[in-house]
Amino acid sequence: MSSPFAGAERELLSGLADVVFGNPFTPQRMALIRRLAPDAPGDLTSDREALARVVAAKLGPFLRDTVLSRLSAEDRGLLESALLYLAYHRCVPQLDAHIERQAKQVGEPLGVAFGDDAVRELVQSGFTEERAARFFAFFFQLRRAFYFIDRALAGASASMQRLREALWNNMFTHDMRAYEAALWNRMEDFSTLLFGETGTGKGSAAAAIGRSEFIPYLPSARRFAANFAESFIAINLSQFPETLIESELFGHRKGAFTGAIDHHQGVFERCNPHGALFLDEIGEVAVPVQIKLLQVLQERTFTPLGGREKKRFSGRVIAATNRPIAELRQGGRFRDDFYYRLCSDVIHVPTLRERLQESASELADLVRLIVARTAGDATLAGRVLEALERDLPRDYAWPGNVRELEQAVRRVFLTGGYKPDLAAPAELDAEERLIVRLRAGSLSADEVLAGYSAMLYQRLGSYAAVAERTRLDPRTSRKYVLSAKSG
Repeated sequence: MSSPFAGAERELLSGLADVVFGNPFTPQRMALIRRLAPDAPGDLTSDREALARVVAAKLGPFLRDTVLSRLSAEDRGLLESALLYLAYHRCVPQLDAHIERQAKQVGEPLGVAFGDDAVRELVQSGFTEERAARFFAFFFQLRRAFYFIDRALAGASASMQRLREALWNNMFTHDMRAYEAALWNRMEDFSTLLFGETGTGKGSAAAAIGRSEFIPYLPSARRFAANFAESFIAINLSQFPETLIESELFGHRKGAFTGAIDHHQGVFERCNPHGALFLDEIGEVAVPVQIKLLQVLQERTFTPLGGREKKRFSGRVIAATNRPIAELRQGGRFRDDFYYRLCSDVIHVPTLRERLQESASELADLVRLIVARTAGDATLAGRVLEALERDLPRDYAWPGNVRELEQAVRRVFLTGGYKPDLAAPAELDAEERLIVRLRAGSLSADEVLAGYSAMLYQRLGSYAAVAERTRLDPRTSRKYVLSAKSG
């Protein structure tokens, strides 16, 4: 079977296929676009339609007159990529508007008035109705992923570029051809572990993943199967004592325990099949809870407390910790089998210190973004930057990372300046205080027991649990915990 594509057309189509299935946050992809559209006017980084115009102009006759079914498998794949690329870019303005509207709405997903036209165009190009509907859902997923990564994770530093690239791969794998062919409906088995200091933006990274899962398009209903604005559920595990955390995770039935006066849905039950569950501060979870979470990840089922019926969990799991996981594992606080069930992908979220060391302009970029979100007017950023430059040393380390910077911006608005207490040491938790004093070798036996009891109380959440673990009576365990706090 002879090919209708000459050398120049074939080279353009082949390069375009690499663009279609490539990661948009890699420098290699932008270099490829520049090579394919060398004569395109303007800045290709801001004019994302430039290559689409080039493809439409150069390949218009082929795209109109060539029938997919008459091509070889190789040529059909090349032409399909071009057809998808152009169809996607025609949908971008409407998809962006739909994302903006849906992000503000709770409840049922909004109707998609332009969905029929988009699917019909693909069918007329030679795609089956089933594939056309799936590719339209891919368009929606791609646009959401770009929207949330690009807007929520700003910064030109190398570490932020790597983070955006890693998040895209987390959603679509490093080979989108394999994702489209076989993995798009199997991503629930790919768990993610985010590392980073407090305040670096792990929650924003997790939300970008959780709000960008594949959501099928339902042609008969003219809408998507779920509302992405409600597809991401986050829970901070450190804020719940061990006695309540299982109820928050798995739910409970009425009468399951004292105080369970009604049924309660846990986060695993509330998470829809097209969403993700974010377990923040996973390093603080006690071993018994880790075992139960491990079972959910392995079997994809759970049972609410006091219930018998097994329920299925079909979403993705994203976990995060601000503690070095190696130390947690070595100390026996984090089970190896639990870690290996979570680490399909491990992503480092960089500190603000790292980012500023790599790119001096990062601070100004972030301040403009925060000011625009806070005040709705980025022109006020100049005043904030002047105050920060005046009040802070040039090498200020930003120990609270981006979260501290956000509050610094607000404080400048309120008071006209930002002067943190640079001499204040970071507050140590009970375990860290115990370790420091043990290394100093200055503790008495009572002080060792008091420190250990305080550490257990912080982890387990009740004096009764401390008493059970230490084999002391509850009043004695309470006395030791309080003495450690007062000391």
